[in-house]
Amino acid sequence: MRFARLGPIGAEIPVVWEGDRAFDLRAVATDVDGAFLAADPVAVTQRALAAGELPEVTDAASRRVGAPIARPSAVYCIGMNYAAHAAESGSAPPENMVMFMKSPNTVVGPDDDVAIPRGSVKTDWEVELAVVIGARASYLDSVADARAHVAGYAVANDLSERDWQLSISGGQWSKGKSAPGFCPLGPWLATPDEIDADDVRLQSRVNGEPRQDSRTSDLIFGIDRIVFELSRHLVLEPGDVILTGTPEGVALSGRFPYLAAGDVVELEIDGLGRQHQNVVAG
Repeated sequence: MRFARLGPIGAEIPVVWEGDRAFDLRAVATDVDGAFLAADPVAVTQRALAAGELPEVTDAASRRVGAPIARPSAVYCIGMNYAAHAAESGSAPPENMVMFMKSPNTVVGPDDDVAIPRGSVKTDWEVELAVVIGARASYLDSVADARAHVAGYAVANDLSERDWQLSISGGQWSKGKSAPGFCPLGPWLATPDEIDADDVRLQSRVNGEPRQDSRTSDLIFGIDRIVFELSRHLVLEPGDVILTGTPEGVALSGRFPYLAAGDVVELEIDGLGRQHQNVVAG
């Protein structure tokens, strides 16, 4: 099942996509948020669809696509989680999972403009698989328990200002990760039955030129390990977002220029749709 949110910023409505048709979820949910994701959203939606309670959104194709979940309480990020990306960053693959955070207010729609922050000289793209939590996770007993706490998956762009992240950060990456709009998410949230998230292709392009091309099977710390380890250090709440890391092919490698106004960034993950962002001056 694919959940999404359509409409102007701040006035999105929750929908479910069935093929190329979107149905309004407001009869059963105020939004695609933690409360909805924690309350068996697939079963609730299936019953409402079968009963004819969800009207079709006939103009869905013309509406702005918002982030597929309402503002999360937290956005957790896993760093250097592909060996080749760690190498292009000048680091060895981590022995322990690297975690940092983005401000929740960075989450925006998948096709919203990306604004270069004022004073930025090194704004970078990062295609990532996003994991969205559907059930509270705290001190999980085993890695095998992790998947039951996942509501679904989405495409994310972990935009980064590398100078702020690395040169003037004091060793804490979040300063370069939390500029306005630095987490485009979506276009939809796919439930776990929709894709094999452990082995899907993820790609990025800038101005039509290939940049990143890898598979989630190359993750150093896989989805279950990430959820399990995070649960041992913090409490994951329904609706929280986890960005699982980016593969090689970013500007930080020195092989490509950083983003500038006028650029176009495209990201996609098989089964999870595509993002298209115009880069503008901040």
